[in-house]
Amino acid sequence: MKVLVIRFSSIGDIVLTTPVVRCLKKQVENVEIHYCTKKSYGSLLEANPYIDKFHFLGESLWELGIALRKEKFDLVIDLHKNTRTLLLKLLIGAPATSFNKLNWEKWFLVNFKINKLPRLHIVDRYMQTVEYMGVVNDGLGLDYFLPANATFDSAQLPDSFQKGFIIYAIGGQHETKKMPLEKMKELVACISAPLILIGGKEDEATGEKLAEIALKKQPILNLCGKLSLHQSASLLEKSLKVFSHDTGMMHIAAAFKKEIVVIWGNTVPDFGMYPYATKFTSLQVEGLSCRPCSKIGFSKCPKKHFHCMNKQQFESVSG
Repeated sequence: MKVLVIRFSSIGDIVLTTPVVRCLKKQVENVEIHYCTKKSYGSLLEANPYIDKFHFLGESLWELGIALRKEKFDLVIDLHKNTRTLLLKLLIGAPATSFNKLNWEKWFLVNFKINKLPRLHIVDRYMQTVEYMGVVNDGLGLDYFLPANATFDSAQLPDSFQKGFIIYAIGGQHETKKMPLEKMKELVACISAPLILIGGKEDEATGEKLAEIALKKQPILNLCGKLSLHQSASLLEKSLKVFSHDTGMMHIAAAFKKEIVVIWGNTVPDFGMYPYATKFTSLQVEGLSCRPCSKIGFSKCPKKHFHCMNKQQFESVSG
């Protein structure tokens, strides 16, 4: 059987599809699994032993569709489900199944604060696409496989980090998913263990400002903008604990079964994308009539007060 799994983006969403890939490969006899994503995300899955071949979305959806049609798939599993994947499935011309995005339910929660969403993680909704084949969730959680030549050598870390460290992933795709600098400083001040800050190049200046508040009992190392995705992931794997906003790093940490403290801003765990199959704690401001204001995020708070982050409290934080 030849199967194509489609998920174009983004980091966290792709990691969340890995149980479907693994369970298919291990439970369906003689299955050949292909995976289609954007080229920029291909490295996420390059070391995944359950994927036989990759296909990448480039400039032309038409060319991709024609190339995929030639593969003669027995089944297409659409875990993205948007207009582009609909067109792509038509071009491929193979039997297809897709997950329920529950867009109307999310719209009601965002706009009217009426929660009709099922109490079901998105991974379990992804798994529903293959239930009819007899494929069941094996309960092993998410996968993230590190290429041998792409890890970060933790022996390079200062001596104060050799006995263990905590990671704070300070980045976020949208500003309303990230705490302002002053709130980050409050959180960092509550963490006494050696702390590593990770994020993209755009987070480097914020990381430097946070590193400046280091106390003698709390070394802080800013590695924002200095690591590849796999290097960041390898540090997550070695960490004692992870603090993160609602981002892809949170899901990678979950793949390594790390204890996670999630700081929620404009999004909520009710969307079904909280850390999967690992221990986690949620930091969120309860009782805000404006939250959630988006299922994704904004460049700035629509209400201009940003209470969902500015009113965060850290009394329960330890590390």
